[in-house]
Amino acid sequence: MSDAQATRKLQLITRIPVRWGDMDAYGHVNNTIYFRYCEQARVEWLEQSGSAVTPDNPVAPVIINASCTFLIPINYPATVVLRMYAGEPGRSSVMTWYELGVEGDERVYAEGASKVVWMDPRTGKSVPLPDDIRAKVS
Repeated sequence: MSDAQATRKLQLITRIPVRWGDMDAYGHVNNTIYFRYCEQARVEWLEQSGSAVTPDNPVAPVIINASCTFLIPINYPATVVLRMYAGEPGRSSVMTWYELGVEGDERVYAEGASKVVWMDPRTGKSVPLPDDIRAKVS
């Protein structure tokens, strides 16, 4: 675990049912779907934090990178248990991490990360982290 991960703070635990259509030809969840699961958790977190992604919001959170390490295949039927963490806030960004498991099993099936930056959609330039987000991750 890196120093940055050592300072991470649990933000959200959510459960996401695996849909039959999430599987690939090998019979397990397709690798692209893991990013959708992380996105769903991030959107729930943003909504709970008062920073929902809406067209009328003057600032918008966007991710500038995303990664996922696939440790154990997830198969249908299952419910993904996703834990989302956030690190120390920067001026306009916060690092987030994800642990994906399966309900009823304590193992970590996948680990992910993304850096979330707040920007002004009109200019495309970064803006200071909203106070509600800074308070939640500090």
